[in-house]
Formats: sequence, structure tokens, C-alpha cells
Amino acid sequence: DLFRIKDVKTIYHIFVAILIVFSLNTLVYDLINEGRLNLSFDLIQYGMGKFSKVMELWVTMTLSTFLVVYPGFYYWSMHRTPGRVDGYDIAAGCIYILYQLVFLLWPIKYITDNSLPPGSSIIVTAEQIRLMMKVHAFVRENAAKVLAYKKDDNSEDHVCPDFSKYLYFLFIPTLVYRDSYPRTQKIRWSYVVSNLGQVLACLFYTYYIFERFLVPVFRNFGREHITAKALILSVFGSMLPATLVLVLGFFAILHSWFNAFAEMMTFADRMFYKDWWNSTSFASYYRTWNIVVHDWLYTYIYKDAFKLFPNNRSLAMAFVFLISAVAHEYVLIMCFKFFYPVLFVMFMGAGFGFIFFKGVGRGWNVFLWLMLIMGNGTLMCLYSLEWYARQRCPENMNNFLDYLIPRSWTCDFEAMEN
Repeated sequence: DLFRIKDVKTIYHIFVAILIVFSLNTLVYDLINEGRLNLSFDLIQYGMGKFSKVMELWVTMTLSTFLVVYPGFYYWSMHRTPGRVDGYDIAAGCIYILYQLVFLLWPIKYITDNSLPPGSSIIVTAEQIRLMMKVHAFVRENAAKVLAYKKDDNSEDHVCPDFSKYLYFLFIPTLVYRDSYPRTQKIRWSYVVSNLGQVLACLFYTYYIFERFLVPVFRNFGREHITAKALILSVFGSMLPATLVLVLGFFAILHSWFNAFAEMMTFADRMFYKDWWNSTSFASYYRTWNIVVHDWLYTYIYKDAFKLFPNNRSLAMAFVFLISAVAHEYVLIMCFKFFYPVLFVMFMGAGFGFIFFKGVGRGWNVFLWLMLIMGNGTLMCLYSLEWYARQRCPENMNNFLDYLIPRSWTCDFEAMEN
């Protein structure tokens, strides 16, 4: 619907024009400086390396949801004693928790053992979290129906849904389980190709931003002491490129990727986001930025937490933020292979605190964008500083503590020079 608005279409065209300019800039630079075209895209090749390993793990994770979750839930729902909760139900719940724990730990070991590069690690962890959320939604929705069923009920709601419903749910862009969803009549394959092409364009767009605006800023990190002046300049130099990367990631995933899969699956509910860019408060921004994840957090975390802490809305909200902050930080830990909880601190600090500030008017929207731009620049700079320090500084200690202690804080540059 947004793309029916003339001004939004113009903004889209501006982004396309900038991508073309970036591409021409790279071609001209290579021809003048090196006398030939350099189309190796080394950064993309490195970041998305070992893709066969990624697909191997993804297929295995997906098959486990087919061969373990659904058969296990079906067996439990058909063999339990209706009308009461007994040891059989408790054992089933423990097995479900054990499965989720194994599903959490197994990819961590796989990523570590195979030394997957950053981009490939993000794909694996994002799919891992997605499947865990999907499984929980399916079990949470249907377990309540099974437990509420009594022998004298005429309803068939207690019966485990057909496997086709479960299979369809795993691949549509929603995280809230329902037995049926609104459907479209046909698949527009031209629309699918267009959206997948936009995902690819955003990938190259991000590559150009890193190659031209971010890597040059961070190239000397880990080779010399970083002064306060250099750090501040790097943060401010990173703000606009990092924010552009955020917007590109939003468009590639929440718009293009989700719409492509929704079209292929004839899934008609396309409300993946709202006009978050017009928000005048962080509370509104969090609700509208990613409706797919927000709906899952509200349905399966916030509402259940509110039952545990009745009349304490703030505590339930804090629990939701904690879950979300841990998940985001976990993705970065697996991406970079070190623990540096800058995002977690910002998420649970300023990110959570700002939700209690509400206002109207353009000034508050400017404040929101100012915080997003400054926050993204800080995150990009600090994580890049630690990344390059990890590449160039020797280990502080040959044990687990080396993953926890920032090497950018402890690197002995004088010893390295000597």
C-alpha cells in the first residue's frame, strides 16, 4: 500500500539511483586506479563463506522440527488422560524443554567447530531463533487446547492439527500459530522475482557501504592505540553509513524477503511493519518496526509474564525486553565469536528507559531519529574496534575468559611493535 503513495515511490527511486551511483563509482575507481575491473566482491565471499555448511545445518534443523516436534506432540495429545494433568504431561513438558535446549546448544557447537564466517553465522542463528519461536508458538497454542479438553467434550479442538497446517506455518512469514490464515488466489511470480532481486540489490548496497565508508574508518583498528579523539571521530563517521545499513536490512528482510515468501505461500496478511519512521516515541517504534516479532513477544511472552506478575505491567515489559536483548546479543556473539555486550547494555538501558518517554509532534520524531543514528554509529564503531583487535592482537589468555574480556581494552600495542 505504501508504494501506491507517490512520495514513497520517489524515495525508493532515490535509493535505487544511489545504488547505481555506488556501482559506477566502484567501476570507475577500479578502471582508473588499477586499469581493470575488480569484480571479486571479496567481502561478500568472505562473509557468506562455507555456505554448504550453512545449508547442511539448516536442513538438519528443519528436519528435526518435522521428525521430532510434530510426531512428539501428536503422540502426547492422543495418549494423555483427558481432564487432568498428571506425570505424563509433566514428562512431556520436560522433554519439550530439553528439545529446545538441545536446539539452542547444537548450532552453537556447529558454528564454532566449523568456524563459520560472520554472514553465514547470522543466517544460521537467525534461522535457529525463527524455528525455536515457531515451535514454541505451535506447542503453546495447541497444548492449551489439549489440556482444556475433557472426555465429554464434543469439540475436536483437542486433536493435534494436521501436519499440513504445521508445515505451512513453518514457512509463512508469521510467528503466531493459527489453524488457518487469509490466503490469496494466485501467485504472482513476477512479484516474487522482483522482491528477491531487491534482497540481492540490498546485499550489494550494503557491500558498497562497508567497502567505501566503513572499512576505511576501521582499517587501522588493532594496529595502534585508539585515542579518545580518534574514537569520537570514528563514531560520528560511522553514524550515517550504519543507519543506512539498518534501513537496508529492514527493507531487505521485513519488506522484500517477507513479501516474496508471503506471495509464494499465498499468505495474504502482509502487515509486517507499519510507519515506524513517523514514530514520536520509542514505545511506538518498537511496536511498529517489526510487527512479526512484536506479535510473538506480546502473545507468548508478555501475556504469559503478565499472568505471573499480575498488575505489574512494567515488570512484564522488562521481561520482554530482556528476552529480546538476549536474543539480539546472542546473534552478535555467534557472528563475531566474542562477547562484547554493547547492544545488550544499550537495549536494556536507554532502549528500555526511553519507552516511558512519550510525546507528540515533529520534535519527538527528530529525537527518535537522533537516538537511532547515534546509537547505530556507536554500535558499529565499538564492535568494529573489538573485531579488528581480535584479528590483530594476541590472546590475553588461552581460556574461556578471553572470549569475555574485550581485547580492544587490553591489547599491548607496544609489545606487538617490539
